[in-house]
Parts: sequence; structure tokens; C-alpha cells
Amino acid sequence: MTEPAFVHTVRTAYDTVAADYAALFHDALSANPFDRAMLGAFADVVDGPVADLGCGPGRITGPLAALGLNVFGVDLSPEMIAVARRTHPSLRFETGSLLGLDLPDAGLAGVVAWYSIIHTPPQLLPAVFAEFARVLAPAGHALLAFQVGNNQPHHISHAYGHDLSLDVYRLSPDHIAEQLADAGLAVHARLVRKPEGEEKTSQAYLLARKDL
Repeated sequence: MTEPAFVHTVRTAYDTVAADYAALFHDALSANPFDRAMLGAFADVVDGPVADLGCGPGRITGPLAALGLNVFGVDLSPEMIAVARRTHPSLRFETGSLLGLDLPDAGLAGVVAWYSIIHTPPQLLPAVFAEFARVLAPAGHALLAFQVGNNQPHHISHAYGHDLSLDVYRLSPDHIAEQLADAGLAVHARLVRKPEGEEKTSQAYLLARKDL
């Protein structure tokens, strides 16, 4: 299958910024009680293997493992995966795309997409959510986090100390919940909070469960 152009763009951008991104976000959870609360709730309801999809340098994979989860990470960027493996040598990390996960059907109790759907054009998100549903076992859970907006792209030309070219989509929680439901993933908890610190938009967290 031919790789969509945006996938190459995202991979190149995150390969470029991997080390500086990891340094910036290595302790970000300590300052955000809402992030910790949603991750803790997810850990409480999941019993079985979990994939952190779009794991980057493992900044969420590590804390999920510390909460007792059997978790591994998947990311598009080989450089991000290299940083993750150095930072968390006891955990499993591999490269892969949200649009075509190299994972078996119904093999996971949970998936996490922590700000990792934000670079996928919204018209392709149903295919991503179909992949989430495919790899989840019945009653498995999906936890998503993303910036809130009207589904329009915001272009980034400089970030983490580097020039790059990257689109970020700020998404409607209601629309994402509808798309998840269409994929067989019913949202049963959500949190939307106001921006804090240098954030420019509200932040959304959705916890969905696969149909039995």
C-alpha cells in the first residue's frame, strides 16, 4: 500500500526533533493532575496488554508501566523509538503506523493515543479508529488525548528548536466521539479542560470501550 504523503512528513518532523522533544516532555505529567487522573482511570479499568500508539520517546509508556500495566509502544518515527528504547530499556518499542498496525486482531486490552491522532487528516481518522477496534479485544478500552478545535489544520514551521513543516489538527470532542462510536468504540468518559501554561486551546480526553 502506498504511504500517504502526510505520513512521510510526520515521520521526518519527529525524527528531526526527537531528542529535544524528549527532553522537554520528560517530566510533563508531574505538572498536570488531569493527565495523571485519566491515565490512572485507564489503568484501573484495563486488564491485559496495552499498546501506546504514537508513543514518541515513551513519555506515557513509562508511567503506564509504573501503574502496573503490561504496555509497549509503537511510533512512526525511528528516532523517537531509539530514544524510547534508551530511556526505557526494559520496555518494548517498535515502529509502526496508526493506519496499519502490525498487531493481531483482538489481542489487546487497551490502546492509548496520547496526542498521536492530531497529525492525521480528519477524513482518515475513521480508518485509524477502525484499526483501534480491530486490535482491541471485546470490552477493551481506548484512551485518546488531543487539542480541541474545529477540525481545521494549524501549520507549524518551527518547534522544539528546529525548523520543520507539520500540520496539527485541533479536533471536536463530539465529532471524535461519533467517529469512535461508528468504529464500535463507545465513549463512556470524557474530560475537557481549559488551556494551562503555554497551551493555546482546551484539551480533551476520551475513554472509549469496544462493544462486546
